[in-house]
Amino acid sequence: MKLIAATCLAGSLVLAGCAGTSNNNSSPSSSSAGGTGAKATGSAAPIYPRDSLSPLATGQAQSQSVVTLAPPVDMWDRIRRGFKMPNLDSDLVRDREQWYSSRPDYIQRMTERSNKYIFHIVEELERRNMPTELALLPYIESAFNPQAISSARAAGMWQFMPATGTDFDLKQNIFRDDRRDVVASTRAALDYLQKLYGMFGDWQLALAAYNWGEGSVSRAIAKNQRLGLPTTYSDLTMPAETRLYVPKLQAVKNIVANPQAFNTELPLIANHPYFQTVTLTRDLDVELAAKLADVRLEDFRALNPAAHKPVLIAAGTPQILLPWDNAAVFQRNFDAYSQGQYASWTAWVVPNTMTVADAAQRSGMSESDLRAINNVPPRMLIKAGSTLIVPRGARVKEDVAAVVADGGHLSFQPEIVTHRTTVKAGRADSVASIARRYNLKPANVAEWNDVKPNHAFKRGFSVVVYLPIRATVAARAGTGVAVARGHAVAVSAKRGAPVKVSAPRGTNVVKVPASSKQQVVREKRGGMPAKKKR
Repeated sequence: MKLIAATCLAGSLVLAGCAGTSNNNSSPSSSSAGGTGAKATGSAAPIYPRDSLSPLATGQAQSQSVVTLAPPVDMWDRIRRGFKMPNLDSDLVRDREQWYSSRPDYIQRMTERSNKYIFHIVEELERRNMPTELALLPYIESAFNPQAISSARAAGMWQFMPATGTDFDLKQNIFRDDRRDVVASTRAALDYLQKLYGMFGDWQLALAAYNWGEGSVSRAIAKNQRLGLPTTYSDLTMPAETRLYVPKLQAVKNIVANPQAFNTELPLIANHPYFQTVTLTRDLDVELAAKLADVRLEDFRALNPAAHKPVLIAAGTPQILLPWDNAAVFQRNFDAYSQGQYASWTAWVVPNTMTVADAAQRSGMSESDLRAINNVPPRMLIKAGSTLIVPRGARVKEDVAAVVADGGHLSFQPEIVTHRTTVKAGRADSVASIARRYNLKPANVAEWNDVKPNHAFKRGFSVVVYLPIRATVAARAGTGVAVARGHAVAVSAKRGAPVKVSAPRGTNVVKVPASSKQQVVREKRGGMPAKKKR
């Protein structure tokens, strides 16, 4: 019975197949009219071969590339696997290969220094699907020194100029310079490189723009286009530094790709993060932070190079970087610390423009220490609203506020030295005309000469005025008082021309802020300037 049932089922399937074949051979009009054919349902009609079958030839077989499951041996292997940029082959590349390979000590120092940072950079490049050759760019820019600063004021291992750093949200104030920050500067550099690649569609041109500026590269391309010339990196007219920029990177890439060919040995850099981020909850001295983390001070600064003051301000630097195994050590020691305040420094906003000597006295520091820690240049006054790093007293319990940490700045204005002298009145000269000539207040001129503000001087009359002279004549800079002898040079503020004036022996010279609204100090002959009451 089972055999009979199976035979009947097979027969019904054959008949069903024949019916399907008959329907598929029907005209298109009949199929669409019914609305239930293959065209209506979207399924493909079966195709039956009419000719004899032939074997598949070996050459016709195709296969996809197999992704290796083996992890990179080290960071060099990982970088090599991500090479994507087209190679540059030129005499300049070979020249740079020779230069680097003939300096093994230099390569050793560079590559060992990069050990702290390169894992993070490669991670960011891979996350953005960018060529890993770009992880080698800090070798060209700064030899992987986050404290590097160029003569043009470019700073950090990615060498950001101040204005470009600001464009990419790298804060620069008295507490920190994010152009040196490992994480922030890497983010900004890759953002910038991605932007440049989007502009030019070519990594070599993007690198040229990173070094030379996008405007300069755009103008060089436009010039070649007007002349009917090619616009590749090798064809553009550019400065020597930019001309060597990509060849340098290509040379380092070639050495990393095949160090044996250049008789070079690369130090082992493990494929493992070197540092991790730790949240900072209180203002903290840099030396204490290194001690709590149980790391050398120079190693702490190498991971946190943006903090260029002796104190870390939590409101402005909420996170620090520590070696991977030391992060937990720091947190444990920080929580257990009970030997006093975390920070021995704080910030003070200067209420009014003052001399360095006055600021030092008010903050309880020596003038030399205040100048050193705040980088105050000589012969400068500290302007009102400036922020200074000063000692933190035991009674100060609050950390530096966020508004100060983010906006802290230090501004100066030149010290102006006023000098008592006399000028000869001309025909029809008056208090007002003398005041206009030397950009003085008429009330001051009248007071200095014991006359009324509307007084007219006789021709040849010796008019007493106090004029500014160069602060460099001050023999005792920074003390607030100096004695000038002989002749001094005064400058007419209106005309800008030097006026030679006589300076009697023993005349006192007083430094005042360089503001036309500032009251000029008049000193009596033979006396010492009285200290201004605070």
